[in-house]
Amino acid sequence: MAIKIFYFASLREQMGRASDEIEASGPISVVDAWRQATGQSEISDNLLIAVNHEYTSADALLNDGDELAFFPPVTGG
Repeated sequence: MAIKIFYFASLREQMGRASDEIEASGPISVVDAWRQATGQSEISDNLLIAVNHEYTSADALLNDGDELAFFPPVTGG
C-alpha cells in the first residue's frame, strides 16, 4: 500500500523536501510511517498531524492511499 506524506512550513525546510511516498505491506501507524520516511524514531510532541485533511494522533492507523501531513506549531503575532 502507498502512503503520501507532506511536510509543511519550517518542517519542510528542515526535511529538505516537501513530500515523501512510502510503501507498506499492511496497516501502518502514523509514527511508523514517520520513522520509515524520516529515519527519526520519535515525532516531536509539538507537531500537528493530519490524515486526509483531519487532525489525528501519532498512533492512528493509515490505509492505502491515505495522505499524511505534518505541521510545525502555528505561531502568530
